[in-house]
Amino acid sequence: MISKVRGDILLSGAQAIAHGVAPHDHFNQGLALALRERFPAMAKDFRHYCHQQNPKAGGVWLWAGPERVIINLMTQEPAPSKNAHPGKATSHNINHALRELRSLLEKEEISSIALPRLATGVGGLEWGDVEPLIEKSLGDLTIPVIVYETYEKGKKAAEKLG
Repeated sequence: MISKVRGDILLSGAQAIAHGVAPHDHFNQGLALALRERFPAMAKDFRHYCHQQNPKAGGVWLWAGPERVIINLMTQEPAPSKNAHPGKATSHNINHALRELRSLLEKEEISSIALPRLATGVGGLEWGDVEPLIEKSLGDLTIPVIVYETYEKGKKAAEKLG
C-alpha cells in the first residue's frame, strides 16, 4: 500500500529509508549527503562495499545501523572519472533497482519503507516518469510504502504505518 506525504524523510517512522545513488557515490549531494551526515558509518561501509564488489547501476545495497535501515538504490550511472559527479538516473536502472528492492523487502521482512521522489533531484528524471515505476513495482506490497512527494525540512509527515 503506497501513501504519499509531505515532510522530512529523515524524520520518518518507517523501518527503512530507500534512496537513489550511483555505484561508488560520494554521498555529497541531496538526500545522500543528509544521510551521510547523520550516518557516517553507512557512507564508509558503502565505499568499502563498492571497492570489494564493484556494483553496477540497477542494484541495491542494504545498510542496517543501530537505529535505521538504509537501502541504497543504484539508480544512477557511475561517475565517468574519479572526481566527476555521478551520471544521471535511467528508467532501466530504476526498474531493476525497484525489483531488487521488492525482493530485498520480502527477504529481510522489512515492515515499512520510506522513499523520496526517487531519481528526480540529482538523478535528473521527471517525477511523472518515475512515479508509475514505483507504483508498478511496489504498489501491491502489503507493507506501508511511504513516498515523500514534497520535502519540508524538520516537518514530521503524517505517515500511515499500521
